[in-house]
Amino acid sequence: MSYFDNIRTFVRVYELGSMSAAARDQRISAAVASSRISQLEDYLSVRLFHRTTRQLNPTEQGNIFYEGACKILESIDEAEAAVNSITQSPRGLLHVAAPLGVGRRLIAPLIPEFKKEYPLIDLRLRLSDRKLDLTAEGLDVAFFLGLPEDSTLRIKKIADCTRVLCAAPTYLAEKGTPETPTQLTNDTHDCLNLRYPGAPEFQWPLETTEGVQRFAVKGPFESDDGDVLTDWALGGLGITLKPVFEIAEHLASGALTPVLTETPPVSIQMALLYTHRRHQDPKTRLFIDWMTPRVQAELKKNLATAAA
Repeated sequence: MSYFDNIRTFVRVYELGSMSAAARDQRISAAVASSRISQLEDYLSVRLFHRTTRQLNPTEQGNIFYEGACKILESIDEAEAAVNSITQSPRGLLHVAAPLGVGRRLIAPLIPEFKKEYPLIDLRLRLSDRKLDLTAEGLDVAFFLGLPEDSTLRIKKIADCTRVLCAAPTYLAEKGTPETPTQLTNDTHDCLNLRYPGAPEFQWPLETTEGVQRFAVKGPFESDDGDVLTDWALGGLGITLKPVFEIAEHLASGALTPVLTETPPVSIQMALLYTHRRHQDPKTRLFIDWMTPRVQAELKKNLATAAA
C-alpha cells in the first residue's frame, strides 16, 4: 500500500499547493509527506515539484502525473465501493463539513447515533462558516445554507429554513422597535452582520408587499462566526438575522424577540452538496440518506420550540 499512499499524498500536495497543508489533511507529519514525495520522484526518476523556501509548484511532469494519479485513485475508490456495496458493509473514512450553527446544533448530536449504527465508518466533521471547496479540501459531503456557486456539484435539498430578525428586549428598550425595514439602513438601528472572505450575501433579503427586497444594513459589529452574533444579540448589542433552528430556545424563553414580523427574512435552503464521484461511494450515499430525514425532523422540532 505504500506506493498508493505516496500517490494519495502527491495528489493532496498538488491540490493544496503546500506540503504542510497536505500533511495535516492526511494526518501525517510534514516530514513523512516530504519523504513520500521524494520516494515517488525517485521511483519515477523525475521531479514532480519545483521547491523553494516559499513556494511549491508542480513541474510539467507533475502536471501530467496528477491527471493519471487521479484516475488511478478514482479506480481504486470505485473498486472498494463496489466491494462494500456487495458485502452490505460500508466502511472507511467519511469527511463531512457543515456551517458552524448547522454542525453544532443539528449534525454533531446525530453523529454518535450514526456511528453506533454503522461502526465501520469513521467520520471527520469540519465546521466552518467560510466557503469550502469540496474537491480541494478532500470532502465527501458538505451541508450548505443558500445556493451553491459551483454548478458541477450535485445537491440534495433538505429543507427551506425559516429565518427571523430578532433582538434582546434590553436593546429594544434602549433603541426602540423598528417599524419598517428602511430603519435598518439609516443608522437608526445597529445590525449584527455575518461576514467572511468570499461571503455571498452582504444584504438582508426581506419579504415585503412589493416582493423580496434587499436591504444593505449597517452596524458596528461583524463576525465570521454565527454563534458570536447570537451572543452579541443576547447581550443587547443589536438586531441579527438568524435561522430559527439556531436560536429556538432563546425565542421560546423570550431572551430574543422577533422584530419586523410583517416583513420577515426570506427562508434559506439547507442542502447537502457532493460530487458525482463521491456519490458512487456506498458510505456517502448511506450518510446522505440517513441524515436527511433526521435533520428534517430536528428542524421541525426547533420550529415548534420557538413557537411554544
